Amino acid sequence: MKLLETYILRRVGQMFLVALLPVLAIIWTTQVLQRINLVTDSGQSIGSFAKLATMILPSIIPVVLPFALVIAITQTLTTMNNDSELTVIDAAGARRSILIRPILLLAAVISVFSFFVDNIVEPRAKTVARQMIAETYADLLSSVIEEKTFRKLDEGLYVQISQRLAGRMLKGLFVADERDPAYELIYYAKEGAVDDTGTTLIMHDGEVHRKTPDGNVSVINFDSYSFDLSDMTESRGQATLKASDRDLWFLFNPDPNDKDYTIRPQSYRAELHRRLTDWILPVVFALFSLAIAGDARSHREARLHPMVSALAYAFALRWAAFYAANQIDTDPEYIAVLYAIPIVSSIISIIFLGLHKRRVMPSFIRDRISSSWRRMQERLLAATSRSGGGAAQ
Repeated sequence: MKLLETYILRRVGQMFLVALLPVLAIIWTTQVLQRINLVTDSGQSIGSFAKLATMILPSIIPVVLPFALVIAITQTLTTMNNDSELTVIDAAGARRSILIRPILLLAAVISVFSFFVDNIVEPRAKTVARQMIAETYADLLSSVIEEKTFRKLDEGLYVQISQRLAGRMLKGLFVADERDPAYELIYYAKEGAVDDTGTTLIMHDGEVHRKTPDGNVSVINFDSYSFDLSDMTESRGQATLKASDRDLWFLFNPDPNDKDYTIRPQSYRAELHRRLTDWILPVVFALFSLAIAGDARSHREARLHPMVSALAYAFALRWAAFYAANQIDTDPEYIAVLYAIPIVSSIISIIFLGLHKRRVMPSFIRDRISSSWRRMQERLLAATSRSGGGAAQ
């Protein structure tokens, strides 16, 4: 690799990391905070929560990588143009490959890394995360977040305890069961315990109130009563793997006896084609970023910042691919659309690069965005001036 290509590669790579890490950290933090209830509801240790947070990270990386690359390419090339470096490169008679090769090489490496994370690391991480959550809620004792607080164990089933003792002993039990529309059951017991298997709640010295839809209430006292929890513990103790949790090899050849596959086979087809197209997006985004910002331009030219145009194309392309992948569930014809989106965009970008033309937004969109941006700047300047004037007075 030539010295100039190494220089460009280093600058784009540095800017890529600068753009990637903060955005990745912000999105990862929001995703982690959505799962903070794992600690607050079930009393898990901070170590378990940290492990779960780590398992979330691989699902975010492939989404952020292409956009960070767009920012890196457009910002680096714009800075080089403002510093007249692109003008000097053109004036020296250098081939455009000196500019294109290092950027496409970086994009290819990022695409391979995205493929690896999306098809190998992420499915395993999601499987581990789902299993952790399933095991966390398998023991219903840990589901009661704290004493003297109602806890919803299932749809229509609520539990409260006054005190939790050692040896799985419970004091002051209250259970409200509204799962059967034919009647409502309310259990009171002075004490109780969950058996060693976690499938039965045994209550002692209490009473059960049975209320029918017509308002009649019957009360039964009991010395000992067994409340079956097996349905909930069985479903909570086992993780149900979905299409997004499977590796690429399973998607190519699904197990016909898999429970989730028999219910939603179309989701596995959609996930397979999404995996086969998403990983190439860094290269596609790099191509149209080069077509937008890869030429030397005059500083007097009235235009949007290339990053704005490139990100607009990137979001539109990503949304179109996401929409097509979702439609495959109901309409297999969208498979061709999903593959056509990156292919057509790449061909158009290559044509523009070959003809030494820049991809730009349609003028009416560009003018509207520019005018909106100017109005926003004017309002901000006016508000700042008023604040300054008021302070001076």
